[in-house]
Amino acid sequence: MTLFYQTNSWSSQPQPSKEQVGLWKHIANKKNWRIVQLINGFYQTEYQDINDKDHWIDTTRRESIEEAETAIDNTVAHYSKKVEFIDGPKVVKTFK
Repeated sequence: MTLFYQTNSWSSQPQPSKEQVGLWKHIANKKNWRIVQLINGFYQTEYQDINDKDHWIDTTRRESIEEAETAIDNTVAHYSKKVEFIDGPKVVKTFK
């Protein structure tokens, strides 16, 4: 029986650009977010453009402020985790 086993190091994976990492860090910061109410009664979540502080980029629409804030919290958590793992996997246990 022949088995084929292959591993890849973290550096062989496509690495995000500095601009991409900067955007992730920007989005992971809750102070860069806001919620606006639209004319139809929905609430829209927006984050501030990283290059133009007067421009906001819309992301989601929700029926209530609570749902909109939950969407922001989930997005912030998602991008915070991406930023945490930029340098590769985290060693959680080693054996001797």
